[in-house]
Amino acid sequence: MDDATQPPLLLPDVTNAWAYGLDAWQRAILFWDTLRERANDMLEREASGAPDVLAFRHETLLDARRFARPVNYALLRITAYGNDQADHCLDPDKPPLIVMDPRAGSGPGIGGYRRESELGIALHEGYPVYFVSFFPAPCPGQTLVDVLHALRSFTDEVLARHPGKLPILYGNCQAGWAAILLALHCQGALGPVVLNGSPLSYWSGEAGVNPMRLAGGLVGGVWPVRLLADLGDGQFDGAWLVQNFETLKPDNTLWEKYATLFLDPAGEHDRFLAFERWWNAFFALSREEITAIVRHLFVGNELERGVLDLGDGIPIDLRRLASPLVVFASYGDDISPPHQALAWVRHVHGNTEGLKRAGQRIVYLINRKVGHLGIFVSASVARFEHRAILESLHDVEALAPGLYEMKIDNPTGDPNCRKPHYRVVFEERRVEDLPFEQPPSAFDRARQVSEFSDQAYGLFLAPWIRAASNPATAMLLKWLHPMRSSRYLLSEKFDPWMLGVAVLAAAVRANPAGVPRESPLRIAEQELVAQMTAAIRSVRQLRDVGFEFAFRHLYGDLPLVWQPTPDIARDREHASRPEAG
Repeated sequence: MDDATQPPLLLPDVTNAWAYGLDAWQRAILFWDTLRERANDMLEREASGAPDVLAFRHETLLDARRFARPVNYALLRITAYGNDQADHCLDPDKPPLIVMDPRAGSGPGIGGYRRESELGIALHEGYPVYFVSFFPAPCPGQTLVDVLHALRSFTDEVLARHPGKLPILYGNCQAGWAAILLALHCQGALGPVVLNGSPLSYWSGEAGVNPMRLAGGLVGGVWPVRLLADLGDGQFDGAWLVQNFETLKPDNTLWEKYATLFLDPAGEHDRFLAFERWWNAFFALSREEITAIVRHLFVGNELERGVLDLGDGIPIDLRRLASPLVVFASYGDDISPPHQALAWVRHVHGNTEGLKRAGQRIVYLINRKVGHLGIFVSASVARFEHRAILESLHDVEALAPGLYEMKIDNPTGDPNCRKPHYRVVFEERRVEDLPFEQPPSAFDRARQVSEFSDQAYGLFLAPWIRAASNPATAMLLKWLHPMRSSRYLLSEKFDPWMLGVAVLAAAVRANPAGVPRESPLRIAEQELVAQMTAAIRSVRQLRDVGFEFAFRHLYGDLPLVWQPTPDIARDREHASRPEAG
């Protein structure tokens, strides 16, 4: 080949490679320093009693630890955000709003840890806002019935402060079933109930997509949580629940979250630490509570089956629910998918006529892609869906009994717009058309196995475990839990070398290298992160299919391959896109 026709020789750009290497080294220092700060935050919050993460000033109205039947709950009144006083924004014609956050391992306040949240939108709309908080440790021997009595006292207090106005009740995640139980205990004393990402049909779900519904059967039922509570000297460590959430979606919680921080440690620093302060504050449940929750709800599915009996003499029948109900769910939510939020309507009422005979008004709103926490944490969801829900509750109460889908027509595309720039319509639906089938009998067999293994544990192992457990052994196990040790061991209080990281981080912040994200090596780095995320996601999907396979062969007729209806298939496709997170 003639030299004149040969392509020019391209040498690697050593200057760009050096700049990228320096930038990557600096980002690594800032990454580890952020994890050091997280460790210190965790230790400081533990020492200070793990206060809530509410961004709003508040006053405590009732502390249920002082009740005749004490529980670790408190009723707060939201008073201000920054310099904005809540009393200055109140609309005297609007009813009070009570927000309940979940006791699912982490602490309270995630529904209001920034201004653009459920609490912030409600305050801005003129509602008097109350928040049900809770403390890190349960009172000795507290039960679900004790908690329900405390919540009823909270409701009575709010009613006394706002005569003639029935409170609106918001239940986030696992607080949703608590809100339903409270509504059944407070017949006629509550207004609309709004459930956000809340499961009521614990056996429902999509094969290969919602593996958490199988967990009880795969581990043998309720006895493992009794064992952990016994090892905790009567308390169940919430770190176990948070660990379940992390292992559910490891591509996000164990890789993508940290990769995002490494790619932009300066820009992600504050957001990462703000969320981790809540995520890594682990709150306990009593042995009696966690046993009842797992036995009666997650394994027994007794709320949907209509056989739940908490022993206080009040019948728990979803057909008796008098309050209008708004169910907000998302196909991007793999913890409490629409199946678990809505399938009970069909299983309890049978058909549309049964729902109407019960006099119930049920409205559901489906988001196509937002993840579980985004339902009650996302700022854009708060500005759009939650504002639309609040502005439409009066219309919900005026609906005739039946099932309705709430649709928001927003031609502007602006999530900050308000009526009349967007329009809400309620389209009546038939209960028979809900695309959620009756759970297979395999779940009932898993429940029966759970009952047997639970009795065996209580008879043969529980007495020995309880005899060997004490506060010292419980504390040791608590601090050895990997959800804690993987965090606090990066503090300089445990690892003196991390002081060097802090010194280097200060120097890096003073003299950042700053390679643009558009540079070829940074782009290659982002592609590598995306490929790794996809690989971990593929492994996770194989794991979930394996769980389905194991459950099917252990208990029988669970279909290994489930063909979704066209609506669910379309929504699942939306939810699987990258922005679904």
